[in-house]
Amino acid sequence: QVQLVESGGGLVQAGGSLRLSCAASGDTLSRYHMGWFHQAPGKEREFVAAVNKNGGVTKYADSVKGRFTISRDNAKNMVYLQMNSLKPEDTAVYHCAADRSWLFGITVQEYDLWGQGTRVTVLS
Repeated sequence: QVQLVESGGGLVQAGGSLRLSCAASGDTLSRYHMGWFHQAPGKEREFVAAVNKNGGVTKYADSVKGRFTISRDNAKNMVYLQMNSLKPEDTAVYHCAADRSWLFGITVQEYDLWGQGTRVTVLS
């Protein structure tokens, strides 16, 4: 099964941008739908964005539509999350997740493989 490692988090001023990366190893990435979720302190893990196995379909949480873009490069076994116009409420640990099923969902329960996360802090 695939292993996932996130990178690219950090400290940024409100209005700034960050690009998160998720490196996959151990399996062929194209077998998985891929998602990004975030978890703020004291809160549940929430859906941010997802991309289907071939990269042709994407889904976004309403809170990030128009600001974040998810993409994938199956040849490089990489998934990305470009985050623009960041807001303090985007502050969280961001996790990359993989789902091998035929469903293309947006719930935490539908994703069975997770990375350790990368922390994003947006200063007001």
